[in-house]
Amino acid sequence: MAYSLGTNELKITLSEYEKITELIYKRTGIRFEANKMYFVVKRLEKRLEELKMTSVTEYIRYLYFLDKGETEFQKLAELLTINETYFFRDFPQLRTFAEYCLPDVAQRKLKEGQRTLTVWSVGCSTGEEPYTLAIILREMLDDVYQWDINILAVDIDRDALEKARIGVYEERSVKDVPLEYIDKYFTILNDGRFKVSDEIKSMVTLAYLNLGDRLSLRRYRGFDFIFCRNVLIYFDDISRKQVVDHFYIALNRGGYIFLGSSESLSRITNAFKLKRMGGNLVYVKE
Repeated sequence: MAYSLGTNELKITLSEYEKITELIYKRTGIRFEANKMYFVVKRLEKRLEELKMTSVTEYIRYLYFLDKGETEFQKLAELLTINETYFFRDFPQLRTFAEYCLPDVAQRKLKEGQRTLTVWSVGCSTGEEPYTLAIILREMLDDVYQWDINILAVDIDRDALEKARIGVYEERSVKDVPLEYIDKYFTILNDGRFKVSDEIKSMVTLAYLNLGDRLSLRRYRGFDFIFCRNVLIYFDDISRKQVVDHFYIALNRGGYIFLGSSESLSRITNAFKLKRMGGNLVYVKE
């Protein structure tokens, strides 16, 4: 099977493809089946071109034996996990979070004499999701400044995390942000881009995390809300269950977990209770 690479041809055998994808699976838990070969090879083309390599065999040898610190592997992983994201994505789900789930948890905490809220944004990409959650919390919580709010946003893509730290976005990223929030939480720069306010950025802690690293994953727990939207689709059944099992451990009792609109926990575990709130189905840890 051959794919073009500039004026040359990048040839990859099924055996080479399996070696590459098996390495990806072992290190990240992400499984690329044979039907994803075209997608993977197009990303391989970019890395081989950058390294001035002419064969997949040479690249495999480099990944297995010469890639000290897994620097090159990280670059490949980042190419393979690119997600389109924007502020206030999946608005109906966010509305359910804001108008039903958040008040439920906040009221219970106040009755217990607590004013701490913790949110985990998994697969945060360039930051649109955690900054959206920060805006919602600012808008929806009474006496918000009396709350200790912690939003932890993690991703495997270090370049995406750096963009999130900068917090400057193109117009398409803010297309669904209400105008009043644009005025309150963004500065429009001279080049037409939008910079999220320091007030919102200060609510979010950004960190690198490989969900396939089970040892690192164990350090994350004590969350009231977990957002892991359109991330588990990259994993096979075994890795997906391992991650979801940890989510159950990491989520506080009475906390909520949110997945992408096409994802479901029911095929993975029955540990969470499915509830209907605000016209949407949500998962809660009882």
